[in-house]
Amino acid sequence: MRKWLTYCKKENSLYCTVCLAYAKPSASESAFIKGGMTAWKHVHQRIEEHERNQVHRDSAEAYFMMASQADIVSLLSGKQVSLHRDQVRKKRQVMDRVIEVIKVIGKCGLSYRGTKFEAAYTWDNIAVDHGNFLEMILLLSKFDVSLQEHVNECVQKSQSLNKTGVKGRGSFVTLLSKTSVNKVIDVISHLIKESISREVRQAGMFSLQIDTTQDITSTDQCAVILRYVTDVVHEKLIGVVDCESSTGEYFVELLKKTLAKVDIELRNCVGNSTDGAANMQGQYKGFSALLASESPNQVHIWCYAHVLNLVLGDTTSAVIESASLFSIVNDVAVFIKDSYKRMKMWEEVSDDKRHRRLSPIGETRWWAKDQALSKIFGCFGNPDNALYVDLILTLKRIVEDMSIKAHVRARAKGYMESLLKHETVLTAQLFLRIFEITSPLSRYLQTSGMDLITAHRLVMGAQDSLKSCNRDMDGVTKAANIFVKWANKELEENGSKEVVQGALPEKKIRKKKSMPGEVAEEEHSLNTEDQYRIKVHNVILDTVTQSIHARYSANGALYDDFACLDPRNFGTLRDRGLPSESLKQLSKCLLRFDERATSGRLNAELCSLANQWERLKLPHLESYTVRAAEETEDGEDMELNNTSCTSCKDCAICVYHILSKYNLLTDAYHVIGLAYKFLLTLSFSQVACERTFSTLKYVKNRLRSTLTQERLEAFMLMCTEKEILMTLDNDGVIDRVAESSKLLQSLLVM
Repeated sequence: MRKWLTYCKKENSLYCTVCLAYAKPSASESAFIKGGMTAWKHVHQRIEEHERNQVHRDSAEAYFMMASQADIVSLLSGKQVSLHRDQVRKKRQVMDRVIEVIKVIGKCGLSYRGTKFEAAYTWDNIAVDHGNFLEMILLLSKFDVSLQEHVNECVQKSQSLNKTGVKGRGSFVTLLSKTSVNKVIDVISHLIKESISREVRQAGMFSLQIDTTQDITSTDQCAVILRYVTDVVHEKLIGVVDCESSTGEYFVELLKKTLAKVDIELRNCVGNSTDGAANMQGQYKGFSALLASESPNQVHIWCYAHVLNLVLGDTTSAVIESASLFSIVNDVAVFIKDSYKRMKMWEEVSDDKRHRRLSPIGETRWWAKDQALSKIFGCFGNPDNALYVDLILTLKRIVEDMSIKAHVRARAKGYMESLLKHETVLTAQLFLRIFEITSPLSRYLQTSGMDLITAHRLVMGAQDSLKSCNRDMDGVTKAANIFVKWANKELEENGSKEVVQGALPEKKIRKKKSMPGEVAEEEHSLNTEDQYRIKVHNVILDTVTQSIHARYSANGALYDDFACLDPRNFGTLRDRGLPSESLKQLSKCLLRFDERATSGRLNAELCSLANQWERLKLPHLESYTVRAAEETEDGEDMELNNTSCTSCKDCAICVYHILSKYNLLTDAYHVIGLAYKFLLTLSFSQVACERTFSTLKYVKNRLRSTLTQERLEAFMLMCTEKEILMTLDNDGVIDRVAESSKLLQSLLVM
């Protein structure tokens, strides 16, 4: 068992490992050093001769001394090396804590610096504000021995330097200064972008969401969101850029620069989703038209959520009765909220603590009209949770309170009289019926990771539901009567003499005076209910259905092809097959990614998949996570939460998951799998940009308005991409920070 003996298979010879490493070639003529020992006839004798050789003994001794660090070099520098490694280990431990604190600050969107008292010689003063970052570090140091030693050392050295009056830090590095923290923030920002760009390149295609808004300093900020598919659907923020212009040409150049920085090719962009601004949708110089020249066959989709908001805007302003209703609802909420005295009256009357505040209508919040109306009038035909009676009683108290100014009491009386009208109740029930259909659709369209087929199907389903009640005035009248009966009963129980009108008041028809000899025309008089049905009810419902049809009719040919991919249509496809003209538009979009993606190949694979679908979907498929928009507890805003969705096996996402699970995307159904990936990659809304802007108002606020663009983008990335942020390897961040200067490299690298 000789560990020094090594065999070379190529030369069929033996070598001495320790002599090769430690002996000079000229020190011995042994074949174990020069050329290798090949005398296999006397191999045992030659091995023993080499072991007795003085050169071998010296080499073996040198090896053992080196192994035990007893050689001259180790004896001279061993302690220094060991001390340096110990110092580096401690510095890296401190940096590890620093990175964790920055992650928490970035995730929560907090500011990290104070206005002053950041110098190390002030850290022992607990009576001043050092800023969030330093305060967290000082708090952790109370429970972390290594961090406490580092902080104490920094305080002592800084106080000594401060007493001498010497300016500058010299070679003194705290690792807790704004310079070090900024380097960590920049590295984290770059690593988040690298993670996203790496996934986008692996996906092979992506779609784009882009929008702008003004921040607190009136700077136009542009958010760039990429949607792509790996094993799940992702929508990730890749950049926040300061805009200097608003033309379509400028946005294309801005996008090219942003993607070039993260090494993403624009030609792999398959679609874009924007709002309806002219600079985005212009036919010749709009953003979408110019982007198509960079990436051919690109699909532009007008944001479904924006379009639905425009539909509701058209509907609520269709007639004067609807405009009057929402004006009253908004004005009453603002009227109560604007005075602490009126607010106190409202709190004394209202028993429901969860809905103490009425909701004003904000034009930028798509659910605001529904929320404001339902708080006062409840649900369609179900007024149990309505605050209508509380509002009437509050307004009555304001009118009767002689200590309140007359013009305020007059406004309260006007609001109360308007709310007691039967016309107001009827119009409110009509819109509650509409919102009962459109509000769930609006929330779905704000969900991240869903597919275009389901979104379009739900829009068409909402249109059909609205058409089914298009002339059902009797249902609205019945709901209004239920509400009136409930409201009058509640008002009577509370001792109020106010009464909600039970019917529309009859209006006198002015008779036209006939001149002598003139034949009078036959007059067709309509009662007030019929007039309301024709001029209000029918007009509002016609407006909403026609607006949906007109605004969602783009990309019709491509939607027809996508309908073929819907697993709900596989039964029809098996029975009747596909028409010869189908999937041609989809094929044009896919050919640049795979030349095999012809309409014929797509047709064949889709028919095969439809025939096998019932067997493929039999095994259990795990649930997947989506991010859905939900109301916050106070009802004033919407936030995106992760929800677990059980696989329905009747949507495009489930088809893609099943093909991926059985590894059918690479061979059997490669082309149709590419079609499903393309479908899931397309963005049907750009509400991810709107959610980014909600984060922007927290990250850059009036108390934190001097952030540089680089810091702003870094904190936006950390706050929006929390999953990537919290999974970053701290050692990798430290190594990147160490590369920024030789001094940090000597402190942080072994």
